[in-house]
Amino acid sequence: MDLYRFPLDTQSCSITFKSMIHRASEIKLRAFASTTAVNHIARESMTTLDEWDFLGIAMTEEELNYGGDEKWHQLIYKITLRRRPLLYIINLVVPIAFFLVLDLASFFISEAKGEKLGFKVTILLSISVLLLILNDILPSSANNLPVIAIYCIVIFALTGLSLLETMLMSFLIDMDSRVDQDVQTSAKTCEETQEETECRREPERDAESSLEKVDTFNKKDLDGDWLNNPYLLQLILKEVQNVRQEWFSVNVRCGKKKPGYWEKVARRIDQAYFCLYLITTITFLIFISFMWLH
Repeated sequence: MDLYRFPLDTQSCSITFKSMIHRASEIKLRAFASTTAVNHIARESMTTLDEWDFLGIAMTEEELNYGGDEKWHQLIYKITLRRRPLLYIINLVVPIAFFLVLDLASFFISEAKGEKLGFKVTILLSISVLLLILNDILPSSANNLPVIAIYCIVIFALTGLSLLETMLMSFLIDMDSRVDQDVQTSAKTCEETQEETECRREPERDAESSLEKVDTFNKKDLDGDWLNNPYLLQLILKEVQNVRQEWFSVNVRCGKKKPGYWEKVARRIDQAYFCLYLITTITFLIFISFMWLH
């Protein structure tokens, strides 16, 4: 059986009558009636066709020559049947297309509620069930991959990629939530409304205040050459180290992404993927329809 266009396929079966003993000169097979009469008798004789439509019977007479002057006569009846596709279209093709439309519509579900990921997983499992049903329907003797199998596999792959994209969106939004929590719990983080340059001026002000402190201490408590005073040098080194540490910590905090950054990235990726997904889906459906009907 040629199942490439299943369930829109047409099957043919040939029945050949010939004699391997008697040659064409001894016996010649003849049809008992014309082709029109045979088709009429066949349609009246059939009580049930189940999932098939009887298209007709074609008769041909041939003479075979296996070498030499002798010939053999044969009579061939070719019966043509067409499958009734309505049941398969309703039970397989339409539900899978409906799941694809639902997957496209799921892009409008908000990520904040957390229902989008579960919804896409449910769609993927539903398509898997239909693939199992298709596996039971199609015989394993098919040489070529049927169009309906390509149709189901590609839609399954598109839905799986859509699920992976949703997982990426959830990860980016969770990352943005963690950044927001870090900003709120940090005691010395920069204000969200300040610019990065203002954050970097903070350690400079700390350094100036530290130097003023050292200068005040030098004027009040020390006389003479202050460079020869080990206590004052130790205090200056300590203050410089504190300033360096504060500078490093402020740079690290100010270098973090602001709250909402990863969410904006996630939205842009989601919009770009939806456009690409929609174009791919429309192109695939047009292509698969052309393969099915021609």
